[in-house]
Amino acid sequence: MNFAVIKGASYGLIQACNMVVHQGTTQTSEKRKNPDSEYLKKLPEQLRSFEEAVQYPPNQAYIGNITPHELGDIPRPWYENPFKDANRVGKYGEIMPEDEFIGLIKVVDVFELVFLEKNFQESVKAKITAHPVLKSLKGLAKLDKDGMEMEEIEKIVQKEHAAEPIYYEHKLAGYVKKAHDYDQALSAHVMFENLVSKASAVYALALLFQKTSLKAEEVDYIIEASEEACGDMNQRGGGNFAKAIGEVCDCVNATGSDTRGFCAAPVHALIEAASLVQAGVYKNVVVLAGGATAKLGMNGKEHVAKKLPVLEDLLGAFAVHVSENDGVSPVIRTDVIGKHKIGSGGSPQAVTQALVTEPLEKKGIKLSEIDLFAVEMQNPEITEPAGAGDVPKANYKMIAALGVKQGEFDRADIENQVARFGMPGFAPTQGHIPSGIPVIGHARDMIMQGKINKAMIIGKGSLFLGRLTHLFDGVSFVMENNTGKVDTGIGVDKEEVRKMIAEAMRNLADSLK
Repeated sequence: MNFAVIKGASYGLIQACNMVVHQGTTQTSEKRKNPDSEYLKKLPEQLRSFEEAVQYPPNQAYIGNITPHELGDIPRPWYENPFKDANRVGKYGEIMPEDEFIGLIKVVDVFELVFLEKNFQESVKAKITAHPVLKSLKGLAKLDKDGMEMEEIEKIVQKEHAAEPIYYEHKLAGYVKKAHDYDQALSAHVMFENLVSKASAVYALALLFQKTSLKAEEVDYIIEASEEACGDMNQRGGGNFAKAIGEVCDCVNATGSDTRGFCAAPVHALIEAASLVQAGVYKNVVVLAGGATAKLGMNGKEHVAKKLPVLEDLLGAFAVHVSENDGVSPVIRTDVIGKHKIGSGGSPQAVTQALVTEPLEKKGIKLSEIDLFAVEMQNPEITEPAGAGDVPKANYKMIAALGVKQGEFDRADIENQVARFGMPGFAPTQGHIPSGIPVIGHARDMIMQGKINKAMIIGKGSLFLGRLTHLFDGVSFVMENNTGKVDTGIGVDKEEVRKMIAEAMRNLADSLK
């Protein structure tokens, strides 16, 4: 079977401390309920500097400067053991400071909704136009226009309450205005969320072009898989983020669409991408997603109460290039697809069976043949203080326990199996970002280097959050080493074709004698 391949992946992180305070839903809800709370007073004191965020080991793993297994060798708590050789630029991507990102939000705005204070705008313009990835984006000319006076910004934001404020270093730096007088789907707050998601995905796509050989004009199709929804009051989630993102990055030959499935959406999208390529509909498909401001500081109350740094200060973004089989890159096994069916059941065991053991059993693949499982890769230093435990480890133990149930592993061997196919969580809790996606870049390298043969990418989702069903969700696929045998589409290779033609010519010659 001529499977599609993963030719590259990129990852972006944006530190967004001010957005934690002013746009994260935990904080905005607290302001409405209890504006004088001790939590809101203490929160700013426990926010990290950009340098601290860069040095945080899980963030270095996310952008590829260390592997997840190397992260596991660093003593915890990781926030007390900064990575000494940290760099904002990594093998797969980059970590961006908040001021540059605010400038990028203005760059991607095509409806003149974003306004920045003039001195702040001049400062970020110099940084963005010098940035090796951002300097070629469409829309940079927007930073040439005059910025606003602070008095006018304060009037609009604080007195007229007609816009969503933008803060930097706890000072007002600009605003996003509403896109319609009374349409709530185009309110200033919603437009801020959507522009952030768009800008961070643009960042990831631009990084993909820098980190791989893919060119913007070669992209045929873009699938956007975030947790945001753009539209107006007549079609609140109509889309299309994908084409809006591709437009900024000059993907002139691409079309695209948005796929939604809560946390599982990116893996749904990768299966869709692989299927489109395998069917010959498109040659180069990019699956991508930007970050969600709502998730910033989601567990902040627990972090502040325990006197920890507020670790949910980062927006996450990614882009993955899926293409025709090149005989080299790892393949996406579309014949080994796990799916949580409507009738699967919602217990952890039922979900894991549907996503892991059932698809493998159908193809006669043992759990012991999977070298790496990419599950819900949430950073445990974020989830444990909130009482959610170590999410990846819990997933890995369930997979190992099912292996025991099937007779593949001994009960006493569970911990060894978890160590063999697992890894520590290192992703920001951005919903759609942790589920399998952060491992793809690392897994691709490990397969290409011959260190592993098969990795299983698992995406899970919580459909009940939409209040339309109690169902859980999830899909999975296997990444595998490329054998180098590319299907020509006619079932035989070139040498066989030559032999067939030679034999036909001999038969024709014999018939003429």
